[in-house]
Amino acid sequence: MDAVPTALTIAGSDSGGGAGVQADLKTFLACRVHGMSAITAVTVQNSLGVSGFYELPPEAVAEQIESVATDIGVGAAKTGMLASAAIMAAVAETVQRLGIAPFVVDPVAASQHGDPLLRPDAVEALRDVVLPLATLVTPNLGEIALLTGVEVRTRADMDEAAAALLALGPKAVLVKGGHLAGDDAVDLLHDGETAIEFRAPRHDTAHTHGSGDTLASATTAALARGATLAAAVAEGKAFIRGAVAGSFPLGSGLGPVGHFWRVRDWPQRTTP
Repeated sequence: MDAVPTALTIAGSDSGGGAGVQADLKTFLACRVHGMSAITAVTVQNSLGVSGFYELPPEAVAEQIESVATDIGVGAAKTGMLASAAIMAAVAETVQRLGIAPFVVDPVAASQHGDPLLRPDAVEALRDVVLPLATLVTPNLGEIALLTGVEVRTRADMDEAAAALLALGPKAVLVKGGHLAGDDAVDLLHDGETAIEFRAPRHDTAHTHGSGDTLASATTAALARGATLAAAVAEGKAFIRGAVAGSFPLGSGLGPVGHFWRVRDWPQRTTP
């Protein structure tokens, strides 16, 4: 039997189940890889927003990564919420020491409701310690401004943002333009030499909680299965398009994307 591909998420827990580690593990499963996790923080959140979060000790985060990497092995890894400079330093040291790659960095700074998920001292560490290790970094427009100071308002600005992010050391960047105006959502993959544009029609829904996490984890899953970076991003984009189209209301606020969109119409099973 062929070995099952493995992927690791290093991220925070979402008690509402729509984002964070929960979204990553659902996505890994849907994308045919065995998912593993290193929890960085526990958030208190639901469909209305984040009301608090509690960080794990940095050594506990590092030990989780080392435990799975030295036994099971990590085909690819991604980050989500890293919360603090101390956790970022622990993650960076462990990932580098163990040679974990490909390594996808989703530089989560705030929830979809705008609630902060980074301590004030963490942005510099994210920029200086974590990004240089990344195979791919996947920022949205707000995260781009936070990391580089570049305000992306047009398609041309995306090229400037990509260059500014690449200067921080990652091998490639996916500039996510979903919040730009226009009939299509446009993302730009750039590795410093080649630029590839991914364009897709928008879906009319407010229920997109966890969309950034899901795109990054679907891309990570493809990398774990051996896809090239461009092919992995294409797979990630295809998965998130289906998940957004399959999004649903939940609770009183923003519902999640549909991580189970590929199987949501399974036959109903009767209880024996």
